Amino acid sequence: MDLTAFLVVESLNALSQAALLFFLGVGLTLIFGIMRIVNFAHGTFYMLGAFIGYSAVRFSGSFGLALVLTELIRLGWGSEALQVEPPLTFSGIVFVLDEPFPTYRLFLVSAGILVALTIWQFLERSRLGLLIRATSQNAEMVHALGTDIRLVRSAVFGIGCGLAGLGGVLAAPLVTASIGMAAEMIIDAFVIVIIGGMGSFPGSLLGAVLVAFVQVFGEYYLPDLALAFMYLVMLLVLVVRPGGLLGKEA
Repeated sequence: MDLTAFLVVESLNALSQAALLFFLGVGLTLIFGIMRIVNFAHGTFYMLGAFIGYSAVRFSGSFGLALVLTELIRLGWGSEALQVEPPLTFSGIVFVLDEPFPTYRLFLVSAGILVALTIWQFLERSRLGLLIRATSQNAEMVHALGTDIRLVRSAVFGIGCGLAGLGGVLAAPLVTASIGMAAEMIIDAFVIVIIGGMGSFPGSLLGAVLVAFVQVFGEYYLPDLALAFMYLVMLLVLVVRPGGLLGKEA
């Protein structure tokens, strides 16, 4: 494989990984931006999505919540890792610069772009999006103007967890659905929102892309240090901008 083909193929791999990380990170950052809570259960919703994806193919707020959901998943699906086959439409390969590339990963890139654009338009143009942005900036004023901010916060929590679950469903054909994936992914989610900035939608997108490229190229060149590189990027961002790349400075 020549250098150009290698860079293009690995970049596509990174973008497909970024799509999955974005689903996880944007939900976490939306919940924090509105509710000002760190949702440790977020990775569990991602895991739940993966198991739901497995079942769909086969049959066609708090840390305590994470423990409850984990045990419910263990009771419902068992503790064994489960493999999910991609849909037949996306089970083949395409050739990128004469190199084979999984069709499903191209689908993930497209899905990530589509969801990002949809969330952006939703936040910018819809009434609920306006209320979400207003509540994140001044919840007391929004409440004083007659809006039930509890409903807004509940909607955001549902949207955030739903996005994490969607990420899990889409990730299932690439990774085995297992109990341990929640702990693994919640770390990535926190790294993403710290890099991008807590509560920042574009920051979560940028953070997901950066983390994905570091993971993919790090695994190829120095697999033993790939995780360290991710934390190094986070540390450098915190040194330069403690609030994250696109977050608000304290």
